[in-house]
Amino acid sequence: MTKSSIKTKYKVIVVGGGINGVGIARDLALRGVDCLLVEKGDFSAGTSGASSGMIHGGPRYMLGDVDVTKLACLDSGYIQKAAPHLLFRIPFLYTVYHSEHLSKFAAQIKLEAVESFFTAYDDFVPLKNGQPHTRLTPNDVAELEPNVPQKNLMGAVTFDEWGIDVPRLCVANAIDAVEHGATVLNHTEVVEVLKDQNQIKGVVVKDVLTGETHSVECDILINATGPWAPQFAKQMGVPIQLRGGKGIHITFDRRLFNMAIVSQTIDGREIFMMPYENVSVLGTTDDDYFDDLDDQKCSEDEIKYLLDAIRPVFPAVDQARMIRSWSGVRPTLYERGVMEDDLSREHEVVDHSAQGLSGAYSMLGGKLASYRIMAEELVDLVCQKLGVTEACKTQTQALPGGEEQLSVADLVKEYDVDAQTISRMLYRHGSRAKMILETIHKDRRKAALLCSCEPVTLAEVEYVIQNEMVRTLSDLRRRTRATLGPCQGGNCSLAMAAVMNQLYDKSPQESWDDLKRFEQEWWWNKACVLNSDQLAQEELNQALANL
Repeated sequence: MTKSSIKTKYKVIVVGGGINGVGIARDLALRGVDCLLVEKGDFSAGTSGASSGMIHGGPRYMLGDVDVTKLACLDSGYIQKAAPHLLFRIPFLYTVYHSEHLSKFAAQIKLEAVESFFTAYDDFVPLKNGQPHTRLTPNDVAELEPNVPQKNLMGAVTFDEWGIDVPRLCVANAIDAVEHGATVLNHTEVVEVLKDQNQIKGVVVKDVLTGETHSVECDILINATGPWAPQFAKQMGVPIQLRGGKGIHITFDRRLFNMAIVSQTIDGREIFMMPYENVSVLGTTDDDYFDDLDDQKCSEDEIKYLLDAIRPVFPAVDQARMIRSWSGVRPTLYERGVMEDDLSREHEVVDHSAQGLSGAYSMLGGKLASYRIMAEELVDLVCQKLGVTEACKTQTQALPGGEEQLSVADLVKEYDVDAQTISRMLYRHGSRAKMILETIHKDRRKAALLCSCEPVTLAEVEYVIQNEMVRTLSDLRRRTRATLGPCQGGNCSLAMAAVMNQLYDKSPQESWDDLKRFEQEWWWNKACVLNSDQLAQEELNQALANL
């Protein structure tokens, strides 16, 4: 943060750089509202980045919240049009087996019920450009997915969802907000809320990397901090309750399935394992969380819980290589006397004037897939308050890179870069990948890859550092997926640090310090897949000593 990057007064200040915060900032900017967004970490570094990475309809929510499913499917369709390059289809397989606890007759009834359920879900599928369900025989399943056990298999039903790179979605919204006039700052924390009696007047913000502070005035303050919303509301002087639900995922080092597979945990919850970009992801848990939101760790017990759940449909999971795990806390609406799995995924916009504080709003609850329409709802209220008559444009306006669909084959011929590298570059940047390819065209040395796990060129690294608000190695990881592949940074973290060192003109000591912070920040994502916390700490200490 520099004095030139931030003004002394904005109409609206948005706090929180997850998907809701950047979605709100983008909507405000597109309507011409002068706004500032501040995020104490990086975009998507909290709950958004810890999600399952799907813009999905949420079929299970039909059992209690049909409107949640409909809204998610509707917004999924809009998001696909805005960022077609960022989405990829994930076909799911829901298998039904008979067992000593479930007779063949009962299993047949269950299979019919499952198909009836997905027949109802088909009514929403066109909204998200999905495929209708299909009923499969055991032979069909064997042909589609040979890894699924055939013993006692009665049949299966398919349905599909859409995967997305959430950090890329968040940064695309942030960039679009900036390009339409917003000021967007990551690694910038609100340390004080300024009020005049019961009226919001502004905030004091602090750059957490430099220590620099600024006082900034505003007419409207928006709390879009996800599960941190009660904490920030306390800073504002108003009460909020959420019921945070912790969910964890495990990443495996390669694609283990052709399709995503649904299974059940020992207590009856449904979990999944899915192919996701160049890895596989197993998730997720759902447990009440009351601990420190800034110090979440996966436990060995949670890992074993998920592994136990997937074994019936993938017995070879114990031979698969886990490379990391990750956790996040859902900002679920507060309700007592309900099991975690049954909590509503509805959202709520809170106008704190009802609590005696004018000029403050909070966004609570909701799902990743509905972020755009949630932002529209809140911004409509803010614009009404400010007298702004501009209508929402986010349902039709393309996100950066989504303006044009480019051909991999054509770009291979034009720039003489291999198809895999261009394909991955197009996935992350859409039509803006041509800017990166032009850099390679001018200097072929910049076609060099940081790592063989994920084809990220030096040109792409330079591009995101210069254009996408990258300030730390972790930011760079979120922008490019470098170090997220099988090597987990073993082959590329030093190269990342070297490029950042050159572009930011850092000393060798500063680069080593950056690299150590990076390793410490991400270590606990790997530690829980080891045998014990003690072993993890020993290996961490050794790794840092080697640096």
